[in-house]
Amino acid sequence: MSDTDWWFLDLAIVIASTGALSLGLFLPLPGPVRIGLALPLLLFLPGYALVSVLFPDEAADDDQAFDEEKTGLGNPLLHTRGLELTERGILSVVFSVALVPGITLLASITPWGITFEPVLYGITLVTIVLSLLGIVSRYRCPPDRRFAMTPTENSLFFTQVQNRAYSGTNPRPYNLGIALGVAVLLLSAGFAVANPAQHDGYTEFAVDTQEVDGDMQTMYNDTYTAGETQELTVSITNEEHTEQTYTTVMLLQRVNETDGGDSVTVAEETQLATTSTTVADGETSEPTLEFTPSMQGESLRLTLLLYKGEPPADPSSESAYREVSLPIVVE
Repeated sequence: MSDTDWWFLDLAIVIASTGALSLGLFLPLPGPVRIGLALPLLLFLPGYALVSVLFPDEAADDDQAFDEEKTGLGNPLLHTRGLELTERGILSVVFSVALVPGITLLASITPWGITFEPVLYGITLVTIVLSLLGIVSRYRCPPDRRFAMTPTENSLFFTQVQNRAYSGTNPRPYNLGIALGVAVLLLSAGFAVANPAQHDGYTEFAVDTQEVDGDMQTMYNDTYTAGETQELTVSITNEEHTEQTYTTVMLLQRVNETDGGDSVTVAEETQLATTSTTVADGETSEPTLEFTPSMQGESLRLTLLLYKGEPPADPSSESAYREVSLPIVVE
């Protein structure tokens, strides 16, 4: 096995595969394809690189002889080193499952947090570095003990077992059982990636703010002229898991403070504008409302009401899905 000049081929494939899969995840590919690209990075490649660092030698058995006069042991002791191909595969999955959460935890303390790019960069970097260390570790092994993946490598499921004085067990059923366990683990992980836990859904509703400087009292235009047509842009972000149609209603209200300013009552109200927009899931829309203030004074506010679908005949804060109130002055 170890007499080949291509003992590093499997680790070179790991490095190339890691780079290719990482680049593929940045492409605008369908969800199932992205899941297929992500699974090897999450469940196999990092662990395989770590196994190569820890176990650079091939699986073999050595007979360790004893001095019978000193130890009383007349028979040699069978000493096993390295890992079988099946054991490497199992440990690759186990180590990957241990490594990836650790990388994610480290990403949480970076300025970017637990987001796609730092986690992917971390997994890619760790896998490539471990693969390079694995190549160095194998190189330092004696050539006759160095692990190498060759076409004559024993089958994962049907390992050819040499007759041993201390072992007569057929490992094939155990190998099949282990392989079945790995398959269940991979299917479970694939299902978890394909069906992530989702929040209950929500909608973000806000007013488009201006650039802040030292002369501004508010982050929006709070002074208008009566009779002049104005514009106000709102921001609607749909996180409801499905496409939504929203209606925004703008009310101009004259309010009176009660209970020492702790609460307000609406003394007069008029509807100024209405607009509807359809927003895809995960997208943001910024519709603009045109309106002409019809009242004057300081005790005024613009109340923006957001509805899913059509609003009622008499829109109010109680019936709205989202609400934003902006104190204004109309001169």
